[in-house]
Amino acid sequence: MHTEPTGGVSRREILGTGAATASMLAAPAMAAVTPDKAREADPPLVRVMLTVNGKPENLTLDARTTLLDMAREHLKLTGSKKGCDHGQCGACTMIVEGRRVNSCLSLAVMHDGDTITTIEGLGTPDKLHPMQAAFVRHDGYQCGYCTPGQIVSAVAMLEEVRSGAPSFVSPDLEHAEYSDTEVRERMSGNLCRCAAYPNIVAAIGDVHAGKKS
Repeated sequence: MHTEPTGGVSRREILGTGAATASMLAAPAMAAVTPDKAREADPPLVRVMLTVNGKPENLTLDARTTLLDMAREHLKLTGSKKGCDHGQCGACTMIVEGRRVNSCLSLAVMHDGDTITTIEGLGTPDKLHPMQAAFVRHDGYQCGYCTPGQIVSAVAMLEEVRSGAPSFVSPDLEHAEYSDTEVRERMSGNLCRCAAYPNIVAAIGDVHAGKKS
């Protein structure tokens, strides 16, 4: 059986003294976290000026605000959807300076001075964009969650093809040629969990051909 040594300091006393010392040292450290210090940890705010759907916007944002959150939370443009929030589904697609962008991965501060188009900027219920009308005509949606991103992406994708972008299907082609295969490849970043892909491709084909009915 273990016995405490006589004539010296016991292990219990040493442990007790150590705990008391640690408590005393921790108290000043806790006290050092004052409201002033907490305010210093607040995220920096930045001024961002953009043109969104033809309207100038002057915003003061947390520097970490994404383009998607800026539109949804600050401008109340909720058409662009937050799907995966990892840039993999395309539900948040916007057109920025003529290019398709996954807005959930792009910080608003990166686009100071840029021109941005969301689904709200393409058409209205009374005057649909041709791509919106084609999606309705071909039933290019089911649940509708991915539809804003699909439509925005399709509009920009057709511009890519018309402007002579290289082919996704045949890299040896200097300019892309319109085909259903080319469309599928170029739209592959926009996922439809309802699998309305044939209807989406048909809708895009109508717009490319200029069909209105």
